[in-house]
Amino acid sequence: MKAKKSLVSVLMAVVFVLGLAGAAMAAWGTAELDTEKVAVTFAAEVERGGYKIVATQDLKKWIDAKKPMLIVDTMPFEASYKKQHVPGAVQMEFPIPEMTTIDDKTKADLQKLLGSDKDRLIVFYCGFTKCTRSHNGAMWAVKLGYKNVYRYPAGIKGWDQAGYPVEKVK
Repeated sequence: MKAKKSLVSVLMAVVFVLGLAGAAMAAWGTAELDTEKVAVTFAAEVERGGYKIVATQDLKKWIDAKKPMLIVDTMPFEASYKKQHVPGAVQMEFPIPEMTTIDDKTKADLQKLLGSDKDRLIVFYCGFTKCTRSHNGAMWAVKLGYKNVYRYPAGIKGWDQAGYPVEKVK
């Protein structure tokens, strides 16, 4: 059953990423093998991370409906979060390379940020689909026992391209 669920998650991730790349593929502006590489890499991250994914329009609907959730921007504070972030998002920076271990301070900071409710809806995002900062945040939330964890792959770039409002730190 777990293998079947994992396969479904991977297939959903591949379809999602290919959907994001649909406009580029339709215009033949992106090499097909490049698109495939992004999709396969993304699908493997989702499978390893054990989290779910949420599309731009669905995250916007959740925000508009005031769905209770924690949105975590994993980009650097000065270079990104301060300039623009998804409304209501809090910031905790994660590195780009996949984190195979987590130090005690980072683990404690993450647990403090996420809180004690392991069923809380949590969404992680970073800059764009190929950015892996959100993968690290979502993956470690799952490893720490959180059960309702999502990654928003289009990130702040996709949010901005959709024309949705952003917040800035003043």
